[in-house]
Amino acid sequence: MLIPAPTPNESDRILALDRYAILDTLPEPEYDAITEIASQICNTPIALISLIDPTRQWFKSHYGLGVQETSRDLAFCAHALHTPEDLLIVPDATQDERFHDNPLTTGDPHVIFYAGAPLTTSDGYPLGTLCVIDRKPGDLTEAQKSALRALAVQVMALLELRLKNRELEAQNREISRLNEELDAFSYRLSHDLKTPIRGIRSLAEWLEEDYWEQLPAQARSWIQQINERADYMGAMTDGLLAHSRMVRMPLKATKFNLRELLARTFAVAGLERDAVFEQQGTDLNLEHFRVGFQCVFQNLMVNSLRHGTTERCVIHLVCEVSESKLRVVYRDNGPGIPAGFRHKIFGLFETAGGNTRENMGIGLATVASLLRSMGGKISAEDPGQVEGAHFVLEIPRKLVVPSR
Repeated sequence: MLIPAPTPNESDRILALDRYAILDTLPEPEYDAITEIASQICNTPIALISLIDPTRQWFKSHYGLGVQETSRDLAFCAHALHTPEDLLIVPDATQDERFHDNPLTTGDPHVIFYAGAPLTTSDGYPLGTLCVIDRKPGDLTEAQKSALRALAVQVMALLELRLKNRELEAQNREISRLNEELDAFSYRLSHDLKTPIRGIRSLAEWLEEDYWEQLPAQARSWIQQINERADYMGAMTDGLLAHSRMVRMPLKATKFNLRELLARTFAVAGLERDAVFEQQGTDLNLEHFRVGFQCVFQNLMVNSLRHGTTERCVIHLVCEVSESKLRVVYRDNGPGIPAGFRHKIFGLFETAGGNTRENMGIGLATVASLLRSMGGKISAEDPGQVEGAHFVLEIPRKLVVPSR
């Protein structure tokens, strides 16, 4: 018997195997189905998915065999690691100097015929084999060899999918950690920033009340600037907190009528006195993220009123329905958005003009983030000959809540 030698790149190969975190995992039907198919195609009583670690061969799936692992020194599959580009076929182990006195040949399970297709990673490391075994001499036809190779590719596809899933789980854990940090940051922001802002405002108010007449004009101007900037910082803090809360709200589908929701949103935002709202095609009964819809359209409506330059703000909304999505065209009669800003106004702190207390670049960023969480999107379009802002929103008709 010849004990299989380590591969030339054995340490790197073991690192590649460990990357998949597959050793000593529980049986899975996807792998067991492959070994059963391999056994039937190759007309053998045994089929194995064998992975070779430093001391053993461990079977992820073992069709027709009761053991879970054997010593690496006895493993036929460990020899197959040295030919990762081809099948290892042993027609009769009793006539092969490598295996004729191998305990797996002379004793149970009496491996006489063996054929193994290497399980090779995309970067060239053989992890083990998909193998078929018989207790009598045999061989494979070209069609059977081709099928065994194809099934080995499917095993690697399952391993790669497992790896990708583990990477996604790690990313989700990291996102959860970052979200927890964001919660802590929001708490600190609301207390550590708002408290000194209130203090600055109070000091400015005391100066105005007690020393205004004694102060020169330049000092009065400075106090007014302090008040304005404190107001801006307070509004910015409130806006960031609102953005953080809105975009991280848990998605939950509830039933509502879109027309009624939009009318109520317009009224609750306090816009009835200063704006006109027209809507078409919105008499739809939906089961969706109601709070998300409210936040999106309230932000858009308030944004229209805030930036309006005409005596009366007019908001016009048209909803077009297809089998899979809602397409909402939203327009107002404000100054519109210059072409050079349309591609970036949905980023946080991005604006089409100077940053002021009324124009901090948070509202549209909140709208875009909410829509992304709902599986939708928003774009700023060229209004053509019509004045004002022109947005197109696309929202799935059915809310898909991502698994946690």
